[in-house]
Order: sequence, then structure tokens, then C-alpha cells
Amino acid sequence: MMGSAENRSVRAASHDAASEHGMALLTVMIIMLLMVVLAISAITVTGIETRMSGFVATKEAMSTAAESCEGTAVNIIQQALYYGEIKPEFLSNATPAGPIPVANSATLFSEISGQPLPSPAPPNTIGENYADTAASAPNLQITSIPGLTVNGDIDRLFKRRKEGSGELKEIVYRITCVASNAGAGTSSTVTSVYSCTVGETCMKQIGAS
Repeated sequence: MMGSAENRSVRAASHDAASEHGMALLTVMIIMLLMVVLAISAITVTGIETRMSGFVATKEAMSTAAESCEGTAVNIIQQALYYGEIKPEFLSNATPAGPIPVANSATLFSEISGQPLPSPAPPNTIGENYADTAASAPNLQITSIPGLTVNGDIDRLFKRRKEGSGELKEIVYRITCVASNAGAGTSSTVTSVYSCTVGETCMKQIGAS
């Protein structure tokens, strides 16, 4: 009887040990599964954050490019008003190449000066608030920024007498610049209104952008 009792005790102890080993293995497997899930989640979150950071950086670069285009447009207006022509160094066939496409330079000068548009526009069509756009027929293009296409449009809105200045006239222009990233399928647009006086500077109109 003693031998049978001892055998039962040994078998019970072995069964308990096996159960403990089984529970330990199951616990380890659950812990490993949780660690794998956490690792995958961390990698996914890191990837999303990286893509978001890249997107934000791209948007900032496009906004900066569009604002740079706006500054270039203001300089073109000031020079054209002062000299009565589009300066050759602004043209795309200059060395280094300027931002104004040669084919559009005559139209741009007509828009800035308020003169009749060149052919193929109908005769005596004044270049004031002309219906060209930065997308369809840009007045200026900046191609020196890698990965971005930057187009600008200058529209002459109207002329008015400058307050307190006798016969001195100020001319109001709308400048629209669009910076696009074809690879990312994104774009940034800046539109502002400037009041310019011949021989003086152009001032951005508050609340007009």
C-alpha cells in the first residue's frame, strides 16, 4: 500500500510540474505576442509621424516658394513702371534665365501698364484685370526650386488718385502665385493686393491677401 501511495504522489507531482511548465510556456508566448504587437504598433506610428513630418516640410517649402514668387512679381511691377518696359534680365532667354516667359512678356507689360493687349487678343482690349491665370498662361515662372513648379499671375485692377498727392496716381495690382509639387500632388497658393506708385514702392494692402 505504501508503494502505491508513493507512486500516486510521484505521478501527481509530475502532473503538477507539467502543468506549471505548460502555464509558463503559455505565459511566455502571450508576452512575446504582446511585444510583437507593440513593436508593430511602434513601427506604424513612427512611419506615420515620418510621413506627416515630410508633408509638413513640403507644405512649408511650397508656401515659402509662393511667397518668393510674390516678391519677384512686385519687383517686376516696380521695374516696369519705372523704366516703361520689361527689363531684359527678367526674360527667360536671359543669362541666367529670368522668370518671365518671353512669349508672355508683351502681354505682361500691357497688363502692368494698362495698355491694349497684343495679338491674338481682340483689338483695343486693355490689359486690366485680364483673364489669364497662373495655371493657364503664367506671367512668371520660377524653375530654380528643386521638386517644385512655381507660377505667378499679375493682374492690374484699377488706377486711382493717391490721397493728398495731387495728380500722383497709384495703381492697384493683384498678385497670385501657385507653388506645386507634382510628385506629392499638393500645391500652395498666395494671393495679395498691392498698391504701387510710379517711381516709388509697392505697398501690400492690409487684409487683402
